[in-house]
Amino acid sequence: MLRNNNGFFLLELLLSLSAMFMICIYFIPLLIDIRNQTMVLEIEKTSRQIMYEELQAKLINSQGFADQVFIQNNVEYLIQWRGIEEGEEKEVCVSVDGNTNGSKMETCGKLE
Repeated sequence: MLRNNNGFFLLELLLSLSAMFMICIYFIPLLIDIRNQTMVLEIEKTSRQIMYEELQAKLINSQGFADQVFIQNNVEYLIQWRGIEEGEEKEVCVSVDGNTNGSKMETCGKLE
């Protein structure tokens, strides 16, 4: 005759749920960290692209060196020109305050 297997299904269910819980505890923080790193890299790439575009625009047309604010994807990029006085080497800096990890990021390049 068949043996009494009452409660065996509950034991399997608890074991599989605890295994899934352990996997989620390990992988969910990793996925969150990877997402944050991706957002920081995207902001850094955009700030570098803005810096190169500003440098290229000033090489073609060097009328004025005014500071600007650029907003893209709800991120505010501050474009600042340094060394505007005559005879100084001009430098553009693109800074982002309070990005995803709360730090300040600044990318600078010199006008040659």
